[in-house]
Amino acid sequence: MKTETITSAQNPKIKELLALQEKSRLRRERGLFVVEGRRELGHCIEAGYSVRTIFVCREIIPGTEADAIIWKAEAVSRKSQSDGLLVIDIPSALYDKVAYRGGTEGIIAEVGWKDLSLDGLHLTGNPLIMVLESVEKPGNLGAVLRSADACGADAVIICDPSTDIYNPNLIRSSIGAIFTVQTVVAGSEEVIGWLKANSIQILTAQLQDSSLYYDTDMTCGTAIVMGTESTGLTDLWRRNADTRIRIPMLGQLDSLNVSVSAAILLYEAVRQRQETNAGRRI
Repeated sequence: MKTETITSAQNPKIKELLALQEKSRLRRERGLFVVEGRRELGHCIEAGYSVRTIFVCREIIPGTEADAIIWKAEAVSRKSQSDGLLVIDIPSALYDKVAYRGGTEGIIAEVGWKDLSLDGLHLTGNPLIMVLESVEKPGNLGAVLRSADACGADAVIICDPSTDIYNPNLIRSSIGAIFTVQTVVAGSEEVIGWLKANSIQILTAQLQDSSLYYDTDMTCGTAIVMGTESTGLTDLWRRNADTRIRIPMLGQLDSLNVSVSAAILLYEAVRQRQETNAGRRI
């Protein structure tokens, strides 16, 4: 582990940190992304990501807490045979300039990218998967990931190759769930083929030609598929659905926020599975 101190915003390492926060293309080119916050970085390290550089402001984060995070990150870095961890101490005035969000927590890291694939997913014997088609808003994606984590979903699959899952807004809105839930970006046709090959039923959330979600069996391997609030799912998903489901809308509007809808459907799957398991125990 190497250490150094930086006090100037003109330092090349500080400029790179800011550029990685702002530019998706640079994140892809360098294979690096930025994680800010104690909780988020903790989940990232526990998920086995290799931390390359940690910027720490000891005026903000207690020294013992900072050191505990640093030593965990160093242990993972050694296992991954990376170039080793660099720890950079910065003063609070500089930290305020590089912190991406308000309510700073005193620690920011540059972390190595992971390219996850469908074939690399680890599934339980009865998988529950959330599939999102072209849901690009980081806030919505982050909220869905939090629900997926809460429900113990096996994975979240995003069917939009342009989505950057390491966008700082997504990491922030997910409060680190991007690291606790297996997350893969892939094309729709590839995902449909993979789901069918793994005998996972496809439930598409749509208002037309659909059944009420609580009348649909979700106790077997299930993928819940949702599209954008404005256009819904494409015909490709509609054609390949095993069952089309809907949430009853009793008011004057015909749309829920995608993250709210995802939470409702995921928890229905949890409810059905818990009831089934309770019945088996009896």
